[in-house]
Amino acid sequence: MKERIKQFVADKRGVSPVIGVVLMVAVVVILAAVIGAFVLGLGGNQDTTPQASFSYDSASGNVVYEGGDQITASNLKAVSGDTEKPFSSGKDGSTVSAGDSVKIDASAGDTVRVVYTDPDGGDSTTLWKTTV
Repeated sequence: MKERIKQFVADKRGVSPVIGVVLMVAVVVILAAVIGAFVLGLGGNQDTTPQASFSYDSASGNVVYEGGDQITASNLKAVSGDTEKPFSSGKDGSTVSAGDSVKIDASAGDTVRVVYTDPDGGDSTTLWKTTV
């Protein structure tokens, strides 16, 4: 009987494959969770572009901020061709309010855009555009 117990304890062939399978499954599950988190955008902070609406008054040549997310004025500019005009009022950190406008010279057929520059990354995004 003692010899059978020693043989049973010494024989670990059946345990090794089970441990190997469990470890492989654990690695696959952890890897899938990490990849899934990054694919779904949960792996880091995502900067979002502000949402806002603008209009162009062709009589005055003004681009008018109609409303939307709170945007720092120094991060917004109106662009037409080579001309760029900031929405900034001169006050550091001031935000754009509904009705704020900037005059930009544009001729018939020109495209007028409002461009937002991300203060953290410096990336520029066109928030709005129209053809005069």
